[in-house]
Amino acid sequence: MRIHTVDYHTGGEPFRIVTGGVDVPQGSTILDKRRDALERLDHVRRFLVYEPRGHADMYGCFVVEPNDSDADLGVVFFHNAGYSTACGHGTIALVTWALDEGVVTRNEGETHVVVDVPSGRLDTWARVESGRVRSVRFRNVPAFVWAEGVELGERTVDVAFGGAFYASVEERVAPSELPRLIELGRELKHEVEAWQDVVHPVEPELQGVYGVIFWQEEGEEPLTQRNVTVFADGEVDRSPCGSGTSARLALLDRSGRLPRGAELRHLGIVGSEFRGRVVGDADVAGLPAVVTEVEGSAYRTGEHVFVLDPDDPLGDGFLLR
Repeated sequence: MRIHTVDYHTGGEPFRIVTGGVDVPQGSTILDKRRDALERLDHVRRFLVYEPRGHADMYGCFVVEPNDSDADLGVVFFHNAGYSTACGHGTIALVTWALDEGVVTRNEGETHVVVDVPSGRLDTWARVESGRVRSVRFRNVPAFVWAEGVELGERTVDVAFGGAFYASVEERVAPSELPRLIELGRELKHEVEAWQDVVHPVEPELQGVYGVIFWQEEGEEPLTQRNVTVFADGEVDRSPCGSGTSARLALLDRSGRLPRGAELRHLGIVGSEFRGRVVGDADVAGLPAVVTEVEGSAYRTGEHVFVLDPDDPLGDGFLLR
């Protein structure tokens, strides 16, 4: 194998974009392409995510054709345990890459880009100044609260959907706490799923608790919270988590903490920042939902050609966690 990638980070979270050397996932919809990636291309995911070319916290994507001509891009996201239904930091990086590379025409001021992701169609707007993409804002699929105040032992957990399902729990967020939070995240994910099947009411393929968001208060005016999201198989999001931000916005809107249109300043564990707000109402199969927008910035970190020596006994690679 000889696979070409371009790497970005969004708020410190890596994003590896496959640009050549491999067949792209096939299918009539993004969810079909996601299934095809699992069936035919999982060795590529392992090759790019696993050590020694990646690491347990690597994230990436295949760029695919959108569902129809009304969108500019399609994407299948991947991580250490498989293929996610949503990825906010990846959407921000992907749109930045598409404008940097001329895949989509870049216009000074604001450029509108439509992206099909597994959870649905996203409108995004890139802020372009002096020919550079400074930030990307995406309007997410409807976010909604699944459950509030779930008592799991000594902890109270809320569950909300922001493109994927996230459990939220208030905990101290600091790098020194990560080993404990990783294990706690794994435990809480299993406990929530044992308590109740968590399944999207419209698209059954969007199911299960994807991540656990640990959050703490940081201040007011604007409302500021810090979080770290543990997702997939103990993977740690360095960014404030884009789809997780949408889930948090649904909960904050429901509780009345965040007025409509007001900004949430959402900080990640490394100090990076997303800005989010609720911009409208929605409905998901009778469930009250909200429309959210999340904004952040991505930066290119490298371009790579990864190869596999046929004599390499480690093959696709390995993970240590």
